[in-house]
Amino acid sequence: MRVLTLFKVLLAFATAALIVGTGTVAGLFWHFSHGLPDHKQLADYQPAISSRLYAADGRLLAEYAREKRVFVPVAAMPRRVLEAFVAAEDQRFFTHPGIDFVGVVRAVISNVTNPGKRPEGASGITQQVAKNFLLSNQATLARKIREAILAFRIEETYSKQRILELYLNEIYLGSGNYGVAQAALNYFDRSLDELTLSEIAYLAALPKAPNRYNILRNEKDAYARRDYVLGRMLDDGYINPAEYQQAKADRLQLRRRGATEVVTADFFAEEVRRNLMAAYGEKGIYEGGLTVSTTLDPAIQAVADNALRDGLITYDRRHGWRGPYAKIPDMSLWEEEFARIAQRRPLTGPATWQLAVVSKVELQMVHLIGLPDGEGTLPFAEMTWAAPTLPEQRVGAPPRAPRDVVSVGDVIVVEKVEKPAGANAKPYPPRTYALRQVPNVEGGAVVMDTQTGRVLAMSGGWSYGRSQFNRAVQAARQPGSAFKPFVYLAAMDAGFTPASVVLDAPFSYDPGYGQPIWTPKNYGGDYLGPTTVRRGLELSRNLMTVRMAQQVGMKNIVQVAKEFGVVDQMGAYLPMALGAGETTLLRMTMAYAMLANGALEITPSLVDRVQDRDGKTIYRHEPRSCRGCGEQAGARPAAPEIVDARKPFHDPAAVYQVVHMMLGVTTRGTAGRLAALGRPIAGKTGTTNDARDNWFLGSTPDITIGIYIGFDEPRTLGPSNLETGGGNAAPIYEAIARQVFKGKPATPFRIPPGLRMVRFTYEGGAIEEVFKPGTEPGSDGFNQTLLDGSGPWSAIEPGGPQQAGGARRPGLTGTGETY
Repeated sequence: MRVLTLFKVLLAFATAALIVGTGTVAGLFWHFSHGLPDHKQLADYQPAISSRLYAADGRLLAEYAREKRVFVPVAAMPRRVLEAFVAAEDQRFFTHPGIDFVGVVRAVISNVTNPGKRPEGASGITQQVAKNFLLSNQATLARKIREAILAFRIEETYSKQRILELYLNEIYLGSGNYGVAQAALNYFDRSLDELTLSEIAYLAALPKAPNRYNILRNEKDAYARRDYVLGRMLDDGYINPAEYQQAKADRLQLRRRGATEVVTADFFAEEVRRNLMAAYGEKGIYEGGLTVSTTLDPAIQAVADNALRDGLITYDRRHGWRGPYAKIPDMSLWEEEFARIAQRRPLTGPATWQLAVVSKVELQMVHLIGLPDGEGTLPFAEMTWAAPTLPEQRVGAPPRAPRDVVSVGDVIVVEKVEKPAGANAKPYPPRTYALRQVPNVEGGAVVMDTQTGRVLAMSGGWSYGRSQFNRAVQAARQPGSAFKPFVYLAAMDAGFTPASVVLDAPFSYDPGYGQPIWTPKNYGGDYLGPTTVRRGLELSRNLMTVRMAQQVGMKNIVQVAKEFGVVDQMGAYLPMALGAGETTLLRMTMAYAMLANGALEITPSLVDRVQDRDGKTIYRHEPRSCRGCGEQAGARPAAPEIVDARKPFHDPAAVYQVVHMMLGVTTRGTAGRLAALGRPIAGKTGTTNDARDNWFLGSTPDITIGIYIGFDEPRTLGPSNLETGGGNAAPIYEAIARQVFKGKPATPFRIPPGLRMVRFTYEGGAIEEVFKPGTEPGSDGFNQTLLDGSGPWSAIEPGGPQQAGGARRPGLTGTGETY
């Protein structure tokens, strides 16, 4: 009887405890369920993914991300990757409802029986998804309860495969890598399907403690954890004993992405980034997972970088030595001070350039220390160029001995050389160096597809490491005489022909309103007298240009400049005819390209295509269409055809007349050195007042190249009769063009229909000149006008009297052919 009574009491207590316990659990569940994040948002999961820029050849150019991640759908992941992470992190993942109760009990028992050890966790994959996506990392009981509740809800809503997809793309695996695919690339330089079993097991070992199991810092722990994962895979039947033994014996080889796979074009990449920021915003580029196919041609970019750098070095050496890179006052502490200098002021320039310390100066030799291979020597023959730089870019007397250039303690820039310049020179002894100097002049280069505006290369200065300012895009400078083709185009529109004669003589202009009289000069200060328009452009005659501008009207010239994108706004003032308005190298290159392509509109583009994270094309730059592209092959498929529906926005005949005259600039004019390239190049030099800026831009039907040289804080480059666009910028163009056109046939410019080609003798010789119908010599519409303020001037036969400045009046001979 007493036993029965005791049983009833215990049963009542148990029932009460069950009711209270159930109520407590229900209450806790209700309490902690309140205000939980909506787990259904995981259906629209879009992780922050790296945006990547690729060069035209498919190589990686740049990568932008807040979290380095590559999203891979679970269906595309190898089965072994899924198995490894499940074995390592959640053995019963495919059978439990969100929480592994067996694992929880095991963890509780382990933590109670081993109080001195680090507490063992029991969060499975689903719980980790709940924590990583919906909760914080705060280590509290309340967070664990919320995590458990969310895990149940996630399991009810999503499949196991979807949960794995979320987990494997979000999890942090150390060294800035988020997601298993990104980790595979950055640790082993492999995609997921290329990983070995050993590598997969190592990645699966990382979630528990990425820093602790970093193989570079803790090799022993890393291998132990990898082997643990392999053991779990064996126990769970995912691998067999032979696979286990082989993977366990493998040594992990971390392979960082090779430098050969990443293209270096920092100025180009930064400009693309700026454009993407403007189009898609900061979040779009750093989290949106954009795939950007750029227009960059890595081979041309390397050529442009080297040519610009060599051109800047050539100019800089010609203007003398500015002194040592740095100075070490106390040679007893030279090693420490040298290390500080190298750290504070990293050397920019060619990879072969090095810093060195002068340890001894002899009569014909300088001894160097601090070099990577120890000591070296600098013969006087390799420093004779180092005359002191004087104000206004003038140069002092050449040095007579090494002591005139350097002294002990100087930190200088050197480059290893094998022999002196000259074909028959004897080789130098080993570890012989030449004196170098980092230029303080800057410049830019742009290589553009003439027909489409695709920017194939862009160099924005000496080194991106020294200055991120991009002189090709951000430097607004006066183009000087490089603007003249647009003045001449307005003149062709107004009825001038290449054979029209304009007086090259002193000119003065009174702008009125109390402003000083403007009296422009020719480069060199000479006058040629009556001269053909063609010859005026070839020799870049300022006075002829302003006379034509005055006759044509500056408003018409401004309109032409706007049409071709040289400027958006420009005052209709006569000095603007000589390039006084500011523009950029990229704009000028675009404008010259549109001259060369017959006034077909282009927009400079550094990007061919942008795809979103799902591979959908959201931007494409191609002004032309392709007929037959993408069609299914039939019995006799037609070859795809590029269709250009663009119409010229300016009279093609007048444009070609200017282009044809510009061909003379590169054969008989201020850039005549380019005739050696043996192909038609429509180009023009540019030199501004006081030689502050030097330009050259040249076009073929395929490629347009623009070059600019000048100081960041505008000042003279030197004497105006020496520092010109033809002397400084054109050689850089030539160096690029030689490589770009190497092995390629010359392409002639297309002549618009209806033009007349007439044999014409002028100051530069006998050529085939281009005329609009009815304006050629001998026609009623032929207009040969002497612009001197006195009206028309009739044609003069060849061999006529000499004119001012010794120029012979042009003659017109021969008959023509219509195109």
